[in-house]
Amino acid sequence: MTKDDCYLVGKLTKTHGLKGELAIWLDVDYPEEYEELDSILLDIKGELIPHFVEEIQIRANKSIIKFEDIDTIEAAQKIVNCDLYLPNDNLAELDEDQFYYHEIIGFDIVDDVQGKLGKVTAVYTSEAQDLIAMNYQNNEILIPVSDEIVKTINREKEELYTNLPEGLLEIYLSDDDDTPNDSDEEL
Repeated sequence: MTKDDCYLVGKLTKTHGLKGELAIWLDVDYPEEYEELDSILLDIKGELIPHFVEEIQIRANKSIIKFEDIDTIEAAQKIVNCDLYLPNDNLAELDEDQFYYHEIIGFDIVDDVQGKLGKVTAVYTSEAQDLIAMNYQNNEILIPVSDEIVKTINREKEELYTNLPEGLLEIYLSDDDDTPNDSDEEL
C-alpha cells in the first residue's frame, strides 16, 4: 500500500509514560471517530508499516495511543515524529459536491468569472479559517473555504469550481508601488 492509497491521520508527537505509550496529534475533523481504531499505518523512513492499536484515548488537548509490541519508552522513542495513515477505503462517502482536503491537491481552480486559474498546491487549516492555496501568476493565492466561494468539485476533470470574491486575486498581485526601494532614493 502506498501513500497515494491512504490519507494522513496525524502524527506521533512524543512519548508518554514509561510503557510505550505515545502522545498523538490527530489532524482530523472528528477525533472521536477514531476511538475504536484497531490498526494504523506508520510512515517509517518512507515506508508504510502497519501497527496494531492496543489502546487509544481520545482527549481534547492530547490523545494517547499504545501499540501492541511497543512496551518501553525506548521502543516508543524510535517512532516519535512518524506520520500516521489510514487507507482511503476508511473514509466516509461524501456527497457529490463535498471533498476531502487531501484529494484536491493538484486540482485546477476554475472560477465563475475568471475561468481556469491555477492548481491547488496545499490546504491550510486553522481554527479561524481553512484556506486553499493556489499558484497563480507565480504568486500563492489563498482562497477561503466557504460554501459561498468554493462551489463544487468535478473529480473526473480534477477541477474545483469557485466564485472568488471581487478583488481577491488583485490583493495578491498588486505591487506596493508606494514603498520606496534603494533605486528610488536620491544620492
